[in-house]
Amino acid sequence: QVQLVESGGGLVQPGGSLRLSCAASGSIFSTYSGNWYRQAPGKQRELVATMHPGGTTTYADSVKGRFTISRDNAKNWVYLQMYNLEPEDTAVYYCNAKRPFSNYWGQGTQVTVSS
Repeated sequence: QVQLVESGGGLVQPGGSLRLSCAASGSIFSTYSGNWYRQAPGKQRELVATMHPGGTTTYADSVKGRFTISRDNAKNWVYLQMYNLEPEDTAVYYCNAKRPFSNYWGQGTQVTVSS
């Protein structure tokens, strides 16, 4: 079992920055891929960024060059640094930990980009 708790969301102006954090507890988190998803009102949940256990990262095209995912396996944290935020980034952001036959979610944190 893995428990995930996100923090760091809030209201930010267009062009601003935020860093989301996800604290993981329970099983050996380093063996899971760490992922950030988001869901905007009326839209499907989408994968934003992934960091695989080996350290490779992938990003959605819409956030490439603006978002950076990182993790601290010693402390069981996953981060999403977001720069140059746009109103289209407004969504609830969810932390996710995944490996074969296991899939865990946090409760989500709201990010609102508005002037």
